[in-house]
Amino acid sequence: MPTDIPDVVVIEPDVHADGRGFFLETYHADRYREHGIAGPFVQDNHSRSVAGTLRGLHLQIRRPQGKLIRVIEGEIFDVAVDVRRGSPTFGRWVGETLSAGNFKQMYVPPGFAHGFAVVSPIAQVEYKCTDLYDPRARSAWRGTIRRSASPGRSVSRFCPSVIPSTRRSPSRPTSCRTCNRRESPASRADCDQNPIRPQSDPATNL
Repeated sequence: MPTDIPDVVVIEPDVHADGRGFFLETYHADRYREHGIAGPFVQDNHSRSVAGTLRGLHLQIRRPQGKLIRVIEGEIFDVAVDVRRGSPTFGRWVGETLSAGNFKQMYVPPGFAHGFAVVSPIAQVEYKCTDLYDPRARSAWRGTIRRSASPGRSVSRFCPSVIPSTRRSPSRPTSCRTCNRRESPASRADCDQNPIRPQSDPATNL
């Protein structure tokens, strides 16, 4: 099922349920390839988080990863932001509720920042990656995910500069590599070097 950004795909697998429980295929290479999810996937990850946890927004610049995300316990609001320069949807985002109950998956292609907020007491998330984790290439954006914001709108009110998460120290202020402001991220309009330019709605937050 395509989203407002066609390259981001939401999958609703067939679930076969009976009195014993249920069965489903969580990945089938040929069928997923037919819907634009080519892979190959080379690493599987599993996280467990408590209510209110925000993970992301994360991306790898030198070794971008595609991710196929699903939830096996609880519920999350999952978000993908297009950061591919030259893309017609550059700077726009989509979000989807993924839960153990709805069985939905979301495919986030390489070149997107990805993150999620936990909206249940506990959430366990599994995701497949098209490239290996590389701490030297991993970066993060500082921002806020708001479920009330409209998907497909431009990202704003946070600095989209990438901050290598493995080099941050809690004892030292963090500087934005783009606007050089410390501690609080600059708004998009305030950061002259910000790669995401103001669009129709500068009040939309992520």
